[in-house]
Amino acid sequence: MDYRTLGLTGVRVSQLCCGTMSFGGDADEAAAHEMYRACREAGINFFDTANQYNAGRSEELLGRLIKGHREELVLATKCFNPTGNDVNARGGSRRHITRAIEESLMRLGTDRVEVFYLHQYDALTPFEESLRALEDLVRAGKVLYPAISNYAAWQIQKCLGVQEAHRWARVQVVQPMYNLVKRQAEVEILPMAQANGIAVVPYGPAGGGLLSGKYEQKHKPATGRLAQNTQYRIRYSEEWMHETAADFAAFCRARNVHPVSMAVAWVGSHPGVTAPIIGARNVDQLRASLDSVNVAMTPELRAEIAALSRTPPPATDRLEEIKPKPKE
Repeated sequence: MDYRTLGLTGVRVSQLCCGTMSFGGDADEAAAHEMYRACREAGINFFDTANQYNAGRSEELLGRLIKGHREELVLATKCFNPTGNDVNARGGSRRHITRAIEESLMRLGTDRVEVFYLHQYDALTPFEESLRALEDLVRAGKVLYPAISNYAAWQIQKCLGVQEAHRWARVQVVQPMYNLVKRQAEVEILPMAQANGIAVVPYGPAGGGLLSGKYEQKHKPATGRLAQNTQYRIRYSEEWMHETAADFAAFCRARNVHPVSMAVAWVGSHPGVTAPIIGARNVDQLRASLDSVNVAMTPELRAEIAALSRTPPPATDRLEEIKPKPKE
């Protein structure tokens, strides 16, 4: 396991981040314990959760698992999504953010988290309102590094501008979706993060299971998360994505590499990526993600894999600038 610097913080994190969205949901306490132990044995010191995951049970389980060695870990959690029926139990208001961190710290059994994400963009709340709440938490020592998830590049850059103008603690980590069939982050988010020295911790490197090799056919699956979960079904609904997944599975089989290992390694090999988030329902499923560190992802191999998918157009939409010129 390699270790990389988290943005401009000086903190070193493992090249993989363990996502605990399944803890307390698809993974019961015994399964969560096995996965946590496997991650720790592999050298992972970076763990990601959110207050919304399984109605707080993910944080509660993770809190029990980290007892006795909390100081060896870098913890990340999030707030924004609804945590109750009350109209204000959600969003990016100072009111909600300040309550959310207190509840998360209680469930995690710790006095602070290293990374605290605003989980989604809140169109109802001014940037200054949310960022001032994060600044208050930093000054109180409850949050060490402000972070952003699921924001557009311009929104993140605006946050940086507000923080710089007020001399507040800056965003140090962003968490976008990124995988072989979801490459929009390459256009502006990853270059923006590199230019600002921001860590990028992408989620979904295996495309919600689409790139796992289970669907080695060029049509949509009838069972599994992609068929039964509305969010994932919509997210990965385009036919070309399933065609790419089938081609990718065949590509990996020909090289005797598990598709999940290859998918995670591909995401982690982007120069702007700090640590892909890996997750699973059980330890057997997790192994392939952990094995990604053993994949020798050369620039040539990365380019071969990228060619299986659609390259998003540049921000200027001038395709002629990235397509190779015809030979004369």
